[in-house]
Amino acid sequence: MFISAFAFALMSALVKAASLLGVPLLQIIFVRAVISVLLSLADIRRVGAHPLGHRRGLLLARGVSGFIALTSVFYAIIHLPIAAATMLHYMHPVFTALLAFIFLLERPTRATLICIVLSLIGLGFMVTPLWLSEAPTRLAFWPVMAGLGGALGSGIAYTLVRKLVATEQPSVIVLYFPMVCIPGTLLLGGADFVWPDAMGWWVLLGVGCFTQLGQLTLTKAMQLDSASRATSLSYIQIVFAALLGWLFFAEVPALATQIGGALILLGAMVSAWLQPKEAR
Repeated sequence: MFISAFAFALMSALVKAASLLGVPLLQIIFVRAVISVLLSLADIRRVGAHPLGHRRGLLLARGVSGFIALTSVFYAIIHLPIAAATMLHYMHPVFTALLAFIFLLERPTRATLICIVLSLIGLGFMVTPLWLSEAPTRLAFWPVMAGLGGALGSGIAYTLVRKLVATEQPSVIVLYFPMVCIPGTLLLGGADFVWPDAMGWWVLLGVGCFTQLGQLTLTKAMQLDSASRATSLSYIQIVFAALLGWLFFAEVPALATQIGGALILLGAMVSAWLQPKEAR
């Protein structure tokens, strides 16, 4: 989950960079999906799995929910500071824990609940000043709604992943994501695609590769642990995103962001340290 979080943070920074280079949102998703298809098919061939899997209805639902979530998250990343967009997206462990409890009958452990509570308090520290600010950087309504919608979509997708890992190879689960994204982006925005310069192509390649790494390590984590605990650890991505935003986009974290990030880190450590003891 830590590798996944770092990969997704790098992906977010590259999405922001691609947008600044003039690449449309849906084209970023399209190129990312094409790269993901190629990498997923190569891995599926390596392990000898069937590319369409077994539970195809659930796999397709995972692809659709992932496409909606990804579009919403990328929209928020482009229109908000990276750390703020990532904070909004990382409401998804709350949705995942709730959905996993309802549909998978997974009861969150005490460590997971502590992690979620600490992380939500940290999220509040980081978001509230942005809501109250009168500066031009104040969070806009639709990007915020997109960020929260992406969190809900991710919660649905992660719950489906948790259900699918019992019967499906991880790369097969990942493959259905771009299989929905490619026709979806072409249908909704293909007419607006542009031809990037050399730097644009390298940035788009990075988006695809780091997203694939994030997806595969996330799916593997879901295979090894409960959905609610695995996704609660992914809150660390907020800290990675804040650091990358500071390094590459001069987005200096405010004091409230630093306090919130510390609480989120504490929640992740509680989940990592206490969960194994409770499991025994």
